[in-house]
Amino acid sequence: MSSSFSATSASGPGRKRFFGNLSALAEPYLYLSPALILIGLVMFVPLAIGISYAFQAISLLNPFETGWVGFEHFEALYSDRKFWKSLVNTFWWTLGSVFFQFFLGLGLAILLNQAFVGRRLVQALVFLPWAVPTFLSALTWAWLFNPVIGPLPHWLAALGILSEPFNILSDPSIAMWGPITANIWFGIPFFAITLLAALQSIPGELYEAAAIDGATVWQTFFKITLPFLAPMIAITVMLRTIWIANFADLIFVMTGGGPANSTQILSTYIFTTAFRKLDFGYASAIAVVLLLLLLAYAAVLLKMRKALVQVN
Repeated sequence: MSSSFSATSASGPGRKRFFGNLSALAEPYLYLSPALILIGLVMFVPLAIGISYAFQAISLLNPFETGWVGFEHFEALYSDRKFWKSLVNTFWWTLGSVFFQFFLGLGLAILLNQAFVGRRLVQALVFLPWAVPTFLSALTWAWLFNPVIGPLPHWLAALGILSEPFNILSDPSIAMWGPITANIWFGIPFFAITLLAALQSIPGELYEAAAIDGATVWQTFFKITLPFLAPMIAITVMLRTIWIANFADLIFVMTGGGPANSTQILSTYIFTTAFRKLDFGYASAIAVVLLLLLLAYAAVLLKMRKALVQVN
């Protein structure tokens, strides 16, 4: 009798301690539960529904032919030449935009990090494209490339780049450069803002020590500036790449994916398939492929960023 009582009394404090530790661990999540539930409802539930559409036949033009089709849409993608062309166009659209946005934005950030008269005014002018609505930017650049009302074809012809003024956006061989140019102008401020903030966080004592040691401008850049900027460069390039790959507004307004699908990218193909062909199942399958590609890209870049942070 006494032994059973002692076992019960010994287990009592241990049980209280266990539940006390459990409640301490669960308490933060209890406070966060409203936000977590809201995030789940707003983000993950629509994502799950959208992914499920990729495995169903959902076409408003064929409302009676619905149901679960498995991987049928993905098998159709394999033989869809328009999909593969859009995938290649997405690569060049993203690469060309990010490449020039990054290097021009880095140059502007370095320039704006220097002290000169009127720097505040220049900063305001540099950041102005980021504040312009996308639709207005696309419409303005479409006018600029128009040989009737726009100056760009005439300037390019005067420089010898074009044989004669014509609408660049109507030539399948070079039409992609129109939206890329507009996107470069639109996205430079993003890199300029973020990289300028990173430059201003670098301790000035490092540059003073480098100057005392007789380091050149390039040595200072590669030994001090670039290592400090590397983690920020990795995250900004990753974010901007994801945004541009999903960025259909400029292309849709300027060219609509034409001529002859020469400017069609995956995001515009998803839009036209869903809202022109009204085939939401096939459009969701394309979106899932784009999602997987961007997730793989983000995972690789985040791993590289982690390695850069450990090195620095």
